Amino acid sequence: MTGVEQLEGTRGRILEELAVAPRTARDLAQKLGIQESAARGHLGRMQERGLVVPTFRREGVGRPRKRFALTGAAQELFPKKYDLILDTVVDELLAREGEKYVSALFADAAKRMAHEVAKEVPRSGTPEQRAENVVRSLNRLGFRCSTDRAPDGMIRITRTNCVFRHSAMSHPFLLCDVFDKHLTEALLGQAGVDLLDSIGRGGMRCTHLIQLR
Repeated sequence: MTGVEQLEGTRGRILEELAVAPRTARDLAQKLGIQESAARGHLGRMQERGLVVPTFRREGVGRPRKRFALTGAAQELFPKKYDLILDTVVDELLAREGEKYVSALFADAAKRMAHEVAKEVPRSGTPEQRAENVVRSLNRLGFRCSTDRAPDGMIRITRTNCVFRHSAMSHPFLLCDVFDKHLTEALLGQAGVDLLDSIGRGGMRCTHLIQLR
């Protein structure tokens, strides 16, 4: 399901209408076959959630008409296909430059991303605290992470969601073994990371064993 489909039926339809052009509550009521008061109620709650914003435009004599437009947050609810262009670019780079070049490129990109994310990650504390700080940062990016101790006593980070899932399944070595590994190591600092399982290779989760040095 897309974000739009996850909204209640009427509000999803309102988003679809506003994606075409800003509309008044009366316009929406007539288009959807509901009471104008109901349309205003939906719009009010959607405004509270930051999905719509009122705009005013004067048309002839009289008060400006109040129309509602989508916010950037609402636009993000519509389907996106970033993975298609990423896969295409990666395939083109592999064909032109080879796997060694693209692997180095992905490793550098992971370190650059980690540099931005690491600004929110405290570097002090016990190994467990550092791992928990990394997990919280990754969760803010959309990963569903948790940390615990493996049977051998090593720290384990488990992810049940991959924000790069489609591309990871198309290019598991680049996304899992290179990008994800370098990202996790860079966030943890002095650490080695062993990837035991990955969603990109058909697993139900990504499991990393952390070797803190």
